Amino acid sequence: MTRSRRIRIPVPQGTARFRLIDGYLLRLLLWPIIGCLGVTVIALLLERVLRLLDVLSQSSARFGYVTSLAANLVPHYLGLALPVAFFVALFIVITKLSDGSEIDALLASGQSLTRIAAPFVFVGLFLAVFSLGVFGYMQPYSRYAYRAVMHEAVNAGWNGKLDGGAFIDEPKLLMTADDADAAGHRLTRVFIRRLDANGREEVITAATADLRADEAAKTVTMLLRKGQRVGVDAQGQYRTLVFDQFTTNIPLAGAAALLRTRGGDERELTLGELDRQSKLPNPIVPKRTLLAELYGRLARAAFLPFLPLLAFPLGLAAKRGNRTPGLIIAGVLLLAFQHSLQLGQGLAESGKAMPLAAIGMPFAIFTGLSLWLFIGSRKRPGQTPVTEMIRRMGVGIARFRRMVQSKTDRAAA
Repeated sequence: MTRSRRIRIPVPQGTARFRLIDGYLLRLLLWPIIGCLGVTVIALLLERVLRLLDVLSQSSARFGYVTSLAANLVPHYLGLALPVAFFVALFIVITKLSDGSEIDALLASGQSLTRIAAPFVFVGLFLAVFSLGVFGYMQPYSRYAYRAVMHEAVNAGWNGKLDGGAFIDEPKLLMTADDADAAGHRLTRVFIRRLDANGREEVITAATADLRADEAAKTVTMLLRKGQRVGVDAQGQYRTLVFDQFTTNIPLAGAAALLRTRGGDERELTLGELDRQSKLPNPIVPKRTLLAELYGRLARAAFLPFLPLLAFPLGLAAKRGNRTPGLIIAGVLLLAFQHSLQLGQGLAESGKAMPLAAIGMPFAIFTGLSLWLFIGSRKRPGQTPVTEMIRRMGVGIARFRRMVQSKTDRAAA
């Protein structure tokens, strides 16, 4: 007699153990978050680098300064891009799982939506700790380093080169040229206005000029050809000299004094320094400003674990419409959170609100909204209080596209 054996199908229980499905979900999240973060930070840096090149076009060793400035901007833009990149990556993964009916399969196998979201929440906790390091320690030091390098670059003076159409505007020197070679050493149609050692003004014009800096980088020798020199002599009379060749030296300006020591701005203080200075009886920065900055940084890091709770309802609702309305709503919410924190900090710094209340209120509203949406979607994933709004937005967008397409077709006909 053959005895039948019962095969017990294991049912997953609990949310604490790491299982194969967690690794699968995290692998899906890895490359989207890296790609979104990298593209966002690089795009922001490139735009800023172009502006820096324009500002420092005549400074000494300008490319060296731009490199240092761009490196010190990385923590700042990393902090700005991290929440956006995390949410976009979450939205991509969730909509991919939803479109492939993998969410439905996981729910049918006994997994709850809370269990599916758990690995993403743990990623949010990791990013929150990472953000504390970025906001609390990397940004303050890099911000001061950026300001110090910019101060040195702006006050470094002329570097002995001149681009065509550019101006050198020093306290005792104004110089420009209509055209110049690629190295900035051979100039065409030159104009110079300067003060001599006695404070007398002279103006020099020349058809061409060659620049050559000395080895000590203290002066530039200029060989001017076919021009005029108009100056004031000791008796106060104007004298004009017409020359075929004329050689003169122009001193290079040295860098100004170093920037003040770090700590004069609350954004240059670390989390520990903000906390310690806020407890002093007479801190350098007003106490309410220190507390607003401290609470603002903590809030920006602490809200990251709540992003998956917002991304899941919006991402699952996109299955019943399209993805654009969900991303629009999420973008509006993220912008509203960031700007409300900035508004709260401004109100706290001006003394119109208590720092904890001014920062805590936007944080509580955002986290409460995320929890409300997620809890409302656990029983019926995708059916949230904003599902109907997303559906109507999708219908409106589709109608607008059809209207634009029909006008385009009629115009082409």
